Amino acid sequence: MSKKPNFLFIMTDQQRSDWLGCAGHPVVKTPNIDSLAATGTRFEQFYVAMPVCMPNRASFMTGRYPSVHGLRFNGSILPTNANSFVDVLRVAGYQTASIGKSHLQPFSNIDPVDPIDLGERPIDEAWQIDQDQYQKEQPVNFAADAPYDFPTPYYGFDHVDMVTAHGDKAGGHYRQWFRKHHPDWQALHDPANELPHNYTCPQAYRTPIPEDSYPTFYIRDRAIDYIEAQASKDADDDKPFFAFVSFPDPHHPFNPPGRYWDMYHPDQFEVDVDYDDHQNPPPPLDYAKSEFAAGRMPKVKQSAFMDSKEHIKEAMALTAGMTTMVDDAVGAIIDALKASGQYENTVIIFNADHGDYMGDCDLLLKGLWPRDSINKVPMIWSDPASRTERVSQAMASTIDLSATIIDRAGLQPYHGIQGKSFVPSITSNASHRENLLIEFNDSSPRMGFSEAARVRTIVTEKWQLSVYKDQSWGELYSRVDDPDMVLNLWDNSDFSTIKAELISSLAQLLIGQMDESPLATRQA
Repeated sequence: MSKKPNFLFIMTDQQRSDWLGCAGHPVVKTPNIDSLAATGTRFEQFYVAMPVCMPNRASFMTGRYPSVHGLRFNGSILPTNANSFVDVLRVAGYQTASIGKSHLQPFSNIDPVDPIDLGERPIDEAWQIDQDQYQKEQPVNFAADAPYDFPTPYYGFDHVDMVTAHGDKAGGHYRQWFRKHHPDWQALHDPANELPHNYTCPQAYRTPIPEDSYPTFYIRDRAIDYIEAQASKDADDDKPFFAFVSFPDPHHPFNPPGRYWDMYHPDQFEVDVDYDDHQNPPPPLDYAKSEFAAGRMPKVKQSAFMDSKEHIKEAMALTAGMTTMVDDAVGAIIDALKASGQYENTVIIFNADHGDYMGDCDLLLKGLWPRDSINKVPMIWSDPASRTERVSQAMASTIDLSATIIDRAGLQPYHGIQGKSFVPSITSNASHRENLLIEFNDSSPRMGFSEAARVRTIVTEKWQLSVYKDQSWGELYSRVDDPDMVLNLWDNSDFSTIKAELISSLAQLLIGQMDESPLATRQA
């Protein structure tokens, strides 16, 4: 065995921190992830850098906030000259693999719904960007029958098996594999052949695709292939590996295949916090309420919206099926790791890129309104150094993952990384952060905003405060007395001192957002 540990990092897409059996969910069954938590440390206060896929995934890779690494909202790009923690591992001799969803570049060829009109100008952008560098995840590369030879290294990954988009019609290498193994693939992708069902919630779709041909299980099988290949290497090629296994589920659309479709029933679920529970709803929530009352849906399917209790419970049941489906895949991957003889030298990490409102104040999906439902994510660290069950209250962020992995590998991070290693909090009750920053940058106006929203949130052990650019209002909640965050204290004079202290702390965090890289090479 290598002296340095292997790493198996499993990421899900759009999964709340409390949607696991080990986190206390009363309905959703996740026995394999629960077993992983029983052999490691589960963090209960783990937050994203930004609750949107692409920016937070780039923060995971770089250990830097979106406003620093440059991928600030979905549809943007992570500059190819950005170093990642995977680059650090690769240079140090690790075999590196990305299997599943990457989403560091746009994987859609669809234009924005509300593009910004720059008018006629000699130069459009502040940055000179060669767009040809950022086409690797685009559908055109996977249109041929032969598997696309993905150019590597890709942000540090030597091996890439790409799955793009979501649901049963995911793209990338998966789509090429699917066409090869299903000559009737066009019929299987035809909405006219949807299997019958009685769900009416938006984006509920009963796919005819067989379970084992669904993207989640394609990723499972490719991950197992990679693990087995690492175990079969020659003794003189015993390099450690870092495998990033990234599932596009349980992200909407709500289309669990086969038995996972009716594994759960809507009547098993309840909406814990609804719109009426909020004592002084902020403008984004009131806007969602007015749109729902008018029967209007967002232009973009990825945008948050309010819905009826019936539809929310349906979405919950289908999301639960997708979650258990991912859990089954996780169990198979870990079983393969054990069978390969590599389990005792492999750190296994389970995480998600962001959460989902999933009924929080009657909302679904994710958006600019900062809530624990979208900002807190599952985080489990199972380490061969100590396979002991622990629950940590240490507050940590997505940006800390890169520094922690580098630290556990016995390496040094690059200059300019913003994350801090939480290795001490894995094996002890050590605290990690007194407060943390969560960014939100929108690419277009949504949820009642006349311009693309810019939101900055500071979270402490006792408080959460959010400031909205150019708005006269904000939000302040007590995490101790009001864990559901349904009483906004922003305008309450009794909390003006707390508000001022938090705004001052937020200002300090924002001052620290200057990019410290690269170092000066001369005095002047």
